[in-house]
Amino acid sequence: MRILIVGATGFVGGKLIESLRSADHDVVAFSRSASQAEFPDDVEIFEGDLGDPMSLEGLCDDIDVAYYLIHSLTAENFAELDRSYARRFRERASAAGVDRVIYLSGISGDERDLSPHLASRREVESVLESGGFDLTVLRAAIIIGADSASFRIVNDLTDRLPMMTVPKWVHTPCQPIGIDDAVAYLVGVLDVDETRGGIYDIGAPTVWSYKSLLKLTAEQKGKRILILSVPVMSPSLSSHWLRLTTDVQYAIARPLVESMRHPVTVDPDRELQSLVPIEQTSVEMAVQQALAEG
Repeated sequence: MRILIVGATGFVGGKLIESLRSADHDVVAFSRSASQAEFPDDVEIFEGDLGDPMSLEGLCDDIDVAYYLIHSLTAENFAELDRSYARRFRERASAAGVDRVIYLSGISGDERDLSPHLASRREVESVLESGGFDLTVLRAAIIIGADSASFRIVNDLTDRLPMMTVPKWVHTPCQPIGIDDAVAYLVGVLDVDETRGGIYDIGAPTVWSYKSLLKLTAEQKGKRILILSVPVMSPSLSSHWLRLTTDVQYAIARPLVESMRHPVTVDPDRELQSLVPIEQTSVEMAVQQALAEG
């Protein structure tokens, strides 16, 4: 198949390209900085900007499947941009006759009182759903990998704070997933027609809390940390606290941490493992691999 990766220079995009090439698919890599990135010779490069319609001419021509991996967290008006970009992509993919689009979204618990970040993910799902193609949505919580912004926040905290006074969201249940498993699911749905039109949650086999994830990461680096939660620290205030504790760009860290008040675990009614069975990686192993690559 001829497959387009929209957002090819991102953390997930690069890993996805490797896997699709290994499965002998023809890959087109699209992003604003595609020409500056190092792609293998057999990957077709398409440099363009979803904010500039003139740069998108021919983007979806002869494309069978597109992966949509765009999230504009670095902008203050990221929700507005994501809405606009998704509509622009939907129009071009529909007009070009793209058969299928796969969107990587986020788990958001019971769907009530969503953070701006997660609400934007839901809005993009709705925009893409009205396209003239079959849409498959995969929702993930923290994706564990050396270049994952969410995991880098966890890693930075364990590096810098032997004793942490942290917001109460450290007790929130979460179900992370290793990057290799996330990519395996993204590629695996291609061969399962039943996943067309579906929305699925993906995660590791076990549920954690952010506190237990912090402790695990510290232990795997041979460190011990003491974590004390403060119930009065709001998500907004805790996002400012991150300015002092992580190198992750604040514009990215803030919406991510504001989403951490929600339990983000796999809904049994939406789990993908039964349809796309993979050999799942434990969270312990995923953290170990991410630290080794970092």
